[in-house]
Amino acid sequence: MNALTIDRAADLPIMLYNYPGRMGVSMGEEFLDIVGRSKNVCAIKESSGDINRVHLLARDYPHIQMSCGMDDQALEFFAWGARSWVCAGSNFLGPQHVALYQACAVEGNFDKGRRIMSAMMPLMRVLEQGGKFIQCVKYGVTLNGLDTGALMPPLAPLNKNEKRELEQVIRVLTRTIEQIQAEG
Repeated sequence: MNALTIDRAADLPIMLYNYPGRMGVSMGEEFLDIVGRSKNVCAIKESSGDINRVHLLARDYPHIQMSCGMDDQALEFFAWGARSWVCAGSNFLGPQHVALYQACAVEGNFDKGRRIMSAMMPLMRVLEQGGKFIQCVKYGVTLNGLDTGALMPPLAPLNKNEKRELEQVIRVLTRTIEQIQAEG
C-alpha cells in the first residue's frame, strides 16, 4: 500500500485527507483498518460531506483524530468529538471561526455554538455557490489588507455584485457573532 510506503520513508505525523468528491475514491474501512495501525497516522481531515462518516470515525477509529473538512458541518463534527477544523473562511474571518471552536470544543456550549454556526451559514452558502470558492477566499483575505496576488487562469475575479454580497455577509456575520459573544 503506497500510503504505508510513504509513512515508513518519511516517519512523520500524517493527517489523512478524505475528499472523495475531488479524489474519486473514499478512504474506506479496509484502508483505515490498515493505515490506522501506523503510529504516524494521527488525524484525518474528513471532507466527504457524509455525516455517517463522522459517526464511523468517532465510533470505530477514536485513535485517529477527526478534523472537520466540511465547513457547513463543523457543529456536527464538534458534537462528535472533533477537536480541529480546516476551514476556508478562517483565512479571513479567523476570530469568528475560533469563536465557534471555543464555544463547542472548549466550552461544550452547543447552544452558543448553534447560534454562531447559524450566523456563519450565509458565508458557507456564498463560498459554495457558483464555483467561486477560491475567488471568495482570496477576496476575503484582500479585505483584511493582505495582497493575495492575481488569480490563476481560468479563474476570473468576483464581479461587483459578488464582492458586495460577500462584504455584506461578512459584516452581518461579524456583528452577529460579536453580539453572541457579548451575551456570554
